[in-house]
Amino acid sequence: MASDEGPLVDVVGLVKEFRRVRRVPGRLSAIRTFLNREQDVIRAVDDISFSIMEGELIGFLGPNGAGKSTTIKMLTGILTPTAGTVSVAGRDPSRERRANAATIGVVFGQRSQLWWDLPLRESFRAVRDLYGVPNGEGDRRQAELVELLEMDDFLDAPVRQLSLGQRMRGDLAAAMLYRPRLLFLDEPTVGLDVVAKQRIREFVGHTNTESGTTILITTHDLEDVERLCRRIVVIDHGRVLYDGGLAELMAHYAPYRDLVVTLAEPHDVDVPSLEQVDRNDRRVTLRFRSDKIKAPEAIAAVTATHAVVDLSVVEPRLEDVIARIYTERGLPDGPP
Repeated sequence: MASDEGPLVDVVGLVKEFRRVRRVPGRLSAIRTFLNREQDVIRAVDDISFSIMEGELIGFLGPNGAGKSTTIKMLTGILTPTAGTVSVAGRDPSRERRANAATIGVVFGQRSQLWWDLPLRESFRAVRDLYGVPNGEGDRRQAELVELLEMDDFLDAPVRQLSLGQRMRGDLAAAMLYRPRLLFLDEPTVGLDVVAKQRIREFVGHTNTESGTTILITTHDLEDVERLCRRIVVIDHGRVLYDGGLAELMAHYAPYRDLVVTLAEPHDVDVPSLEQVDRNDRRVTLRFRSDKIKAPEAIAAVTATHAVVDLSVVEPRLEDVIARIYTERGLPDGPP
């Protein structure tokens, strides 16, 4: 759902530097350091720019220390940029923190915004009161979220007694009770089991498609990205390495597929347009470019000339592509 009024989030030339006093061994050197205020400058975010349109669901990726959390803190108004500009719904987050807080919701995977000793139901009441949600609207919204996230069984349990998955569902509901336009999710599935992850992903997808909520998700679990995001922004060392579609990234960086065949007899396979990249007795791996030949054609070419007892097509992994981007510090200019 794009807005005719321009991007919901606009980041231009964003820089964030931190300063720390340089530690020098020895008493005299330490005194000189104190008097001269010798400092190291650490640039956590280094001139990044991107925009987010209303209704997008974007994966914000990067290794630890890449600058993701620092960027999020500037978007939420917690930190003030050293240079550059940030606009969220037309506001400067660090100058208009109260108004910005009403526009955004934030969920941190390992830090709860719920009241530890209160029942979950009372935590929701406190959030509704804090954001001035009218009782009727709040009751309807809470009932909808409780149903979507299946929280009936533990609504009256103190937050400290909830499992990690239950608490995460509670945090998501609390963040959506006042209908923010923009939701930041920081590692929302970290530490969760398979069932809990699936429930969270379904809710995030529903919130984006049905409510039109704009979502920026940071995660190291790339299955979250594959299931939810059409666009990703990859940063490292405070710089943007890639900003674009997930499908386009895979087509550019990993245009190949692997056809793994088990033959009736052990031998090499020589088929045009396919490259044999591995063989282990009767098991042979053949690689082909999906922009040159389609999987059914590759399968037909092999089975027409070889006795095959089993086969499978293996897609390239997003995890491998992202790791390669980190290693090479961005995409190559030309085709792979």
